[in-house]
This record gives sequence, structure tokens and C-alpha cells, in this order.
Amino acid sequence: MSNGAGSSKVNVEGVMLFEQPFARVPFENYRKVFRTTQRQIEKDFSAMQTATNDLVERSKNGGGVDEDAVQGIDAMITRVDNLKRKLSDLNENFGVPTQAVMKERLEHLSVVEDAQTQTTPEYQRWSDTRLDRWLVDWALRTGRERTAKKITAEKGIHTLVDVDIFMDIRRIELGLVTHSCTEALAWCNENKAALRKLKSTLEFDLRLQEYIELARLRQTDEAIGYLKRHIVNWHDAHMQQIKQATALLAFPPNTTCNPYKRLYDPSRWDSLVRAFRLAVYNLNSLPTEPLLNLALYAGLASLKLPSCYDGSCKNVDCPVCDPDFGVLAQEVPSSHHVNSTIVCQISGKIMNEDNPPMAFPNGYVYSREALEEMAAQHQGIVTCPRSHKTCTLQELRKVFVS
Repeated sequence: MSNGAGSSKVNVEGVMLFEQPFARVPFENYRKVFRTTQRQIEKDFSAMQTATNDLVERSKNGGGVDEDAVQGIDAMITRVDNLKRKLSDLNENFGVPTQAVMKERLEHLSVVEDAQTQTTPEYQRWSDTRLDRWLVDWALRTGRERTAKKITAEKGIHTLVDVDIFMDIRRIELGLVTHSCTEALAWCNENKAALRKLKSTLEFDLRLQEYIELARLRQTDEAIGYLKRHIVNWHDAHMQQIKQATALLAFPPNTTCNPYKRLYDPSRWDSLVRAFRLAVYNLNSLPTEPLLNLALYAGLASLKLPSCYDGSCKNVDCPVCDPDFGVLAQEVPSSHHVNSTIVCQISGKIMNEDNPPMAFPNGYVYSREALEEMAAQHQGIVTCPRSHKTCTLQELRKVFVS
């Protein structure tokens, strides 16, 4: 991440562009804790305000400090004590750890701003830690939790990675895979306000799926009751789907009639898994792709050429030609080079004025360094790797690229 060719100056803006989720995740968690605390305080204060108003009204009406008033005051004191305990627990179990995570992550990012060049030891250590973070992120997203935990423990980067979030994701997804919406619905209830702000339909989709499963089991009475309790109140935004769901009771699970066949399709569970993960990513400002993949995309986009997918043109030193990296490279556009470069197929080095291209009589071109090395090993004879034609070094022609 440099500012120009041959420059080792740190591109702070480019680095920080990748690090936005890294800083946003603990912030979103802290904001969630704040909202939870705020709702708890408002609920308890509202109850205490109501009790206080009752006591004031009682005194205005000439009522003395009787036994009921004393009991009301005692209840208020108990409620205040409970509120104090809850706030203390919230601060101890959520607030303080989250603040510590935010502090350590910001200190981690401050190294980038202080680094003068990419060659400084501090920046090199920071880059190594960043790679460890990306590997943990990739492992968590691909179901390799043990690998992620091992890297986290060995490198001591627990506060710099989001293991807990992905473990919760994994737990809820396992429920959906086994055709249970219980955990996912509980998560929706905890994040109801945020999901409403994002205009997410995840909760409705989960409710609809639970209704479909009741219809699949032909539990008609239970399905109708569930429809009234949990689905009908979504009529403003999902009337068409609710109408189809209502009619679903008239069709058996083996129906061939669309759209009811699609409603019974088990692949809906896979769609729910993807919808849930997308909702989690949106709520926590996480990218949908692993950060490691995003970094590789950026590098591959600068190397990819149409010839990389030509079976006759392969370079062992080219990442795009690698079978594994090539799959990722298919997702990015080909690079745009203002000035073309010619690479020797024998050595993989760029041919320029210091290492000019040399042509065989049949027209194939390779670098002078590679051909001179070949001639030195074979008594002045060079062989074209593609056509297998041989000649002396003196028969080669120097090529001038205009």
C-alpha cells in the first residue's frame, strides 16, 4: 500500500479504508449496551415516577402516612436498589470490557499513523498482526472455529478479533440448519429496533417458516393460531405473502402447484441462513466477504490479464495463474496498464533496456539474461521452450519495442 512505484511511504487512507469494520464492531456493541441500559433505566424510572405520583395524590387528598404509603416507599427503595445492581452488572459485564476492546483497537490503528514508511519495524509488526487478524476472520467465516481460536490464543489478539460474534452466528445458524427458528427469533427480538431501522424482513421470514412447518405437519389448528398471533400483524408490508400462507393449508406438502410448492421447498432454510448472516453483518458493519479476500482482490486486480486464462500461457510466479488464487481473480476486472510490460516466459523477469528481448528465427521472444544462461550451460546452443527449435546465441535477433 504505497503512494507510488518504488515508494515505501504508508498510504494511511488506503489502510484505514480496510480497517473501518475493525473499529466499528466494538462501537456498535457499545452502542447496543447503551441502548439496553437506557431502556432499563427508563422503565424503572417510569415505575418509580408512577409510584411517586400516587403518593403525592394521596397526600393532596388528605391521606396520612399509612401502611400502604410506607409499603409504597419501601417498594420504591427496593426498585432503586435493584436498578443500581443491574447498572453495576451491565457496567462490569459489558461496558468496561467493550471500552477496553475499543481502546486497544484504536491504539493498534494509531501505529499506522505514526509509521513513516512500510519498512519500519513497528509497521512490519503491525502488518504481521493485521495478517493474523485477517486469517482469524477468514477461518471464522468458513467454519474453522478451532483454527481461529488457536491463532487467536497463540498470537494473543483476542481483543483484536471478533470471535464471540462469529461463535454466536455459528450457534444460531446451526439451529436454522436443523430447522429450528428459536435462536434466530430470540436474536431478532434482541435487535428489533436495529432491524426495523434497516428495514429487514428477517423476523417475518422466520415467522413464516415456522408457520410453513406447522402446515407441513398438517397441524391446521396450531397453524391458524400461529398465523393470527405472529404473522397477520405484518399485513401492511407482506399482504401477498400472507394470502399465500393462508391458502397453504389447502395444499399438501407434495403439491405440484406453484407458489405453494416453493413455500414447502426445504431450500428456504438455506435462504434463511444467508439472510440471517447478512443481517448480522449489516448490524455490525461487517463486510460480506472475508477481509483476506478483499485484500487479495485488490492485489489480483492489478495483476490480472486476459492471457492469464489462456491455457498455453502460464507463469509459475503469477498469482492469477495459480489454481486457488485464480478462482478469486475471476471476480475482479482485468488490470489496466498505461505502459505495457513484457515478461520472459523462461525466467519470469520483466524485459527492459537492461534485459532486452531476444527473438528466435521463428519469432518467439525471450529475455537476453535467460538465453545467455541457457547458452552457457549448453555450449552456446539455445532451445525455444515452445517450438523446441535450437540455434546458436549469435543467431538470435535483438527486439526493439516501440
